[in-house]
Amino acid sequence: MQLTSTTFVHEGAIPMPYTCEGQDISPQLAWSEVPAGTQSLVLIVDDPDAPDPAAPKMTWVHWVLYNIPPTVSELPAAIAPANLPAGTQEGINDWERTGYGGPCPPIGVHRYYHKLYALDTVLPDLGQPTKARLEAALEGHVLAQAVLMGTYIKQKK
Repeated sequence: MQLTSTTFVHEGAIPMPYTCEGQDISPQLAWSEVPAGTQSLVLIVDDPDAPDPAAPKMTWVHWVLYNIPPTVSELPAAIAPANLPAGTQEGINDWERTGYGGPCPPIGVHRYYHKLYALDTVLPDLGQPTKARLEAALEGHVLAQAVLMGTYIKQKK
């Protein structure tokens, strides 16, 4: 499975409009080569370098989506929750809300992992799960995984 973006290249810088210093809009994401038998997709975006890449203490969760239909192959940039593909459900990020929250590192260059999972099932309604609760639910159901990583360092001091 492949995960790409027209917004940034793998291991490249995420442009400012997609961060807290810009419009804080979600990047365009597209995927291909979804395995046969996929019943749903999960997207988790997180930063393992929080708060300081030199001494990370936690992984900060930026976006949690699940039950994305396998017939969908792209999320456009700046997608509003109301425009998510039918059936897609949202989880809670570390700002304790649903939706996308862009990079906003307090110090240093952080890495942002966009992880897409192909599942052999449609998950039950988990409400608005945390990343940990969603990861527990997808255990044993992952057919394939793709990762797209972008970086960001705050421009304004």
